Amino acid sequence: MVVQPSKPALSRVLLDWMLLVLGFGLLLWFIAIWWNQSEPASDAQKLLIWGGFLLAALGIARVANQFVNTTNPVIGFTPAALTLLVVVVTAEALLRAYQVPPGLIPTPSRVLSTFFAVRDVLLQDAFQTVVLEALVGYLIGCGLGVITALLVSRYVFLERGLLPYATVFSSIPIVALAPVLVKMVGIDWQSKAVIVAITVFFPVVVNTFRGLTEVSPLSLDLMRSYAASEVQQYRWLRLPNALPFIFNALKLGTTLAMIGAIVGEFFGANGQGLGFRIQIEAGRFGFDIVWSAIIVASLIGIAWYNLVAWLERRLTGWHVSFR
Repeated sequence: MVVQPSKPALSRVLLDWMLLVLGFGLLLWFIAIWWNQSEPASDAQKLLIWGGFLLAALGIARVANQFVNTTNPVIGFTPAALTLLVVVVTAEALLRAYQVPPGLIPTPSRVLSTFFAVRDVLLQDAFQTVVLEALVGYLIGCGLGVITALLVSRYVFLERGLLPYATVFSSIPIVALAPVLVKMVGIDWQSKAVIVAITVFFPVVVNTFRGLTEVSPLSLDLMRSYAASEVQQYRWLRLPNALPFIFNALKLGTTLAMIGAIVGEFFGANGQGLGFRIQIEAGRFGFDIVWSAIIVASLIGIAWYNLVAWLERRLTGWHVSFR
């Protein structure tokens, strides 16, 4: 007889949440009483902050066990969201306790207020960086990468003559490549799109080539026994086998595209872009705007990655990794 595991006792569940609430309460209480202070906090008050952090962290560690078996991704994200909230609130409390100058490290509340104050400028910068630079370069680089991999997997002389250089060029640091391309193409968005296209091109070529060539010999023999043409072999065997490899490269490319576009703007921009905004405001010690731009870039990058991951689940749901 199989014994079903018993649910946690109600008292234990309440204790876990009480630890979490108590830790949050101590942190928020200190922030409230120290909101308008201009002096550093005492050692006892700083110790209170660390105590609140430890209680909240312990509470999260215990509460997380209640979400282990959940299948809802939103509910399952609760421990991670609580962890982020604890880190942000603790950072707010510590920065106020030590009275760190905003020009060095701004408080999260200051970053949030600045974000809402300059959101229109940041959205314009995000359009320049994401749509005109990262997305255009991503689509061009990924498209050319898949086409190149198809040709390399079909013709042996291209595999031996071109593929080794793809591996070599993929190791070139983007920081070294960006200033050269900006000087060659110009400071407008086209140069950053070229940087992004080159950055994502080689990972897509290598991964797609692996997926097209690492097929079962028995499956190839079966296709040939049915007198399948090369086009049919690619359509029904090689391309489906390569889809998981392609999507791995596409997910990696979302991160590389954002990095390439932002780094490219450090070496020349036309007055817009998240990278340009970060560089200019960092020089002015406007780190509240810098962190606001970083948050915008991070949120867009996460959304972009999850969009590609969602497409992967829709198109490769048959793969063993999703069973």
